[in-house]
Amino acid sequence: MLEIAIMIEGQNGLTWPRWQKIAQLVEDAGFAGLFRSDHFTNSNPPDLESLELWTSLTWLASNTQRIEFGPLVTPFSFRHPVHTARLASAVDDLSNGRLILGLGAGWNEREHRLFGFDLLEPDARFERFNEGMEVVTRLLRSDEPVTFEGQFYQLRGATLLPRPQRRGGPKILVGGNGIKRTLSYVARYADEWNCVTLTPQEFTDMNTKLNDMLNASGRKPESVRRSMMTGCVFGKDDASLRAKIAVRGRSLEQLQQDGIVAGPISAVKEQLQELEQAGLQRIMLQWLDLDDVESLEVLAKGVL
Repeated sequence: MLEIAIMIEGQNGLTWPRWQKIAQLVEDAGFAGLFRSDHFTNSNPPDLESLELWTSLTWLASNTQRIEFGPLVTPFSFRHPVHTARLASAVDDLSNGRLILGLGAGWNEREHRLFGFDLLEPDARFERFNEGMEVVTRLLRSDEPVTFEGQFYQLRGATLLPRPQRRGGPKILVGGNGIKRTLSYVARYADEWNCVTLTPQEFTDMNTKLNDMLNASGRKPESVRRSMMTGCVFGKDDASLRAKIAVRGRSLEQLQQDGIVAGPISAVKEQLQELEQAGLQRIMLQWLDLDDVESLEVLAKGVL
């Protein structure tokens, strides 16, 4: 059965009252999880409130009981992998094993420029990403001291203590649609592949490629969960839905053709069923209107 989770943009005006209200709704309504981005600000103005990632996830770990949660995704471009591994282990323990650790290379040029972080050119950026995942996975999964000599990171007999309560630590998620780099990293490091806004046919094609890469690397395809983050355009009534479609600047049909889950309940259910039939196991619906919890409640009642 397709798991349905909610994803919000943490730099899109997220405050403590909004985060707490959405978290409680997601927990009570029956959604499978709550995920959020890790950004200082948007790639274009305006700059809005942005609740710090790990502080918000620590609160979530202690104030929910059921849902899975995590970053989509936290980048090594402004978070050192040692800190990321240490924080993730602690938050996963605090939540009794509900954290999904989404890792990324970083992409938002504007936030890196504004806050003084070095994004790097693509080749170097992805090499840093590769090294960062090596550091995180070895610290979480190895009970022996870790030594690693990379271009960007060096460990010399490092041991993460206390050891994660969940053997191997939280599950690792790698997100993206790139075949050459992303899928190779998934095959090497990840417990979950999270693609972004694909149609059922596009997902099927990439899913087949990932299966082939997993088989070639000696891993069973079923060892990696398949999930997708995609936009969601839904309103509590027809007027609300029309207003949200207008904001997107495209017709309902265009949104659906682009892989965004959009429309009334009947259309949303049909799209979700098609993705499930294609092999998708979890979908994270991007909910941009952080104050429209009423429509989110209607969505939950209609699809869960």
